[in-house]
Amino acid sequence: MPFILGKKSKMTQLWKDGKVVPVTVIVAEPNKVSIVRTKERDGYDAVQVAAGRKKREFKSASSEETAKFAVGDAMDVSAFNEGDKVRVSGTSKGRGFQGVVKRHGFGGGPKSHGQKNRYRAPGSIGSTAFQRVLKGRRMAGHMGMDRVTIKNLEIAGIDKEKNLIYLRGAVPGMRGTVVEILKK
Repeated sequence: MPFILGKKSKMTQLWKDGKVVPVTVIVAEPNKVSIVRTKERDGYDAVQVAAGRKKREFKSASSEETAKFAVGDAMDVSAFNEGDKVRVSGTSKGRGFQGVVKRHGFGGGPKSHGQKNRYRAPGSIGSTAFQRVLKGRRMAGHMGMDRVTIKNLEIAGIDKEKNLIYLRGAVPGMRGTVVEILKK
């Protein structure tokens, strides 16, 4: 179960076989194993890694996988190969308080028939029978800053000297965001 923490650096493109491949560059400095959790002591199997001051815990399915790690072990990009499929988790960009048109894709009201200053309004929010707003109603509110996981991203390239991983496609978050990369 190879995994590593890295920072999203930028998006760029690579040329492979005469075609342009959009990639996200992840700077994955060597991570240190800070805690190894076992089923006997902690109730579950996991390995906690630290990249600088950021720490994340990766749960394991079996004790055999956890037994391979010891506190202080270093993990780097050499655990991954070009063409591997990975799962990337991170925090999406925060967009603050947004209305229903941007947040949920509502169409807005008509620009005619007596409408004035109601082009981006949500419209009716429910029936009169309940006398309240039902839970789950799509309304204006805070958008972004959610944990997002992208599955089946392909590793387009690895630069072991510079500790860079090139992932084909987009990765959640802004530049400098810590992302978790887990090999499938």
